[in-house]
Amino acid sequence: MEMYLAGVSVRRVEDITEALWGTRVSPSTLSELNQQLYERIEAWRNQPITGRFAYIYLDGIWLKRSWGGEVKKVAVLVAIGVDQDGYCQILGVVEGAKEDAESWRQFLRHLKERGLTGVELVVSDKCLGLVEALGEFYPAAAWQRCMVHWFRNVLAVIPTSKAREVVAMLKAIHAQEDRAAAEKKAVDVVTKLHEMRLAKAAKVVEESVGETLSYMAFPREHWTRIRTNNPLERIMREIRGWTRVVGAFPDGNSALMLVAARLRHVAGTRWGTRKYLDMTRLGEHDREKTLENRAQQNGEFTLTQ
Repeated sequence: MEMYLAGVSVRRVEDITEALWGTRVSPSTLSELNQQLYERIEAWRNQPITGRFAYIYLDGIWLKRSWGGEVKKVAVLVAIGVDQDGYCQILGVVEGAKEDAESWRQFLRHLKERGLTGVELVVSDKCLGLVEALGEFYPAAAWQRCMVHWFRNVLAVIPTSKAREVVAMLKAIHAQEDRAAAEKKAVDVVTKLHEMRLAKAAKVVEESVGETLSYMAFPREHWTRIRTNNPLERIMREIRGWTRVVGAFPDGNSALMLVAARLRHVAGTRWGTRKYLDMTRLGEHDREKTLENRAQQNGEFTLTQ
């Protein structure tokens, strides 16, 4: 079986070194480098998670693996989070048998055992079994369905000629000042979709729009950055570009190592040094909600009444 160095064929590495320096690195040297690299990646992948992460983003990527002449797919699951200072961090990357309930359960267990705490909102696409797994490990956390992915789900069941008009209607829902107004607008949108004879789209909106409005329970200043999975999507697009160079991996671990190596590189770039959100606003928002709840319990007048 051909050896791989972080997912790249050792034979190809030998060819590259010969082209660059006029000599090939021996297989034994490459094997030693391979082992050292894997150990470093594993240590990074399993290091303790310190601090609190109110917002986390989850996603998975499907990669090809070749086994016994047959090409199959393997899932690699990734999590990033926003820490208490407002910076994004890579929180975890694991191999999943597939994007199903058990894979997400194992991933969330992996994150929790390493110390992930403070989770208030989880942003992701609607993945099979994810919400149930969240309830097991982070029951106090809300779940936000990625708004962009949801838009695509609605557009998938309408004629292309109606797309622009329907997108404007969907955007109007998320342009409201609070959740109550957004839900009211969604009712109007469902009625309008039925009038346009777009029953399938109306059903999608009616049954799932609430899953896209969880972000409205958090500070308004954060809304545009916590209602989609865009922060992680950008990284996953880069990962897909790197993995396409490899083609099919010999096994799931090779796929995991290449993705983890690239994520480790991303974590050390400017990506990890730019503040993503002002998290002091979340603390202020939580205090305001606490005071408001106490006032309502005591029958006091508040500005929101």
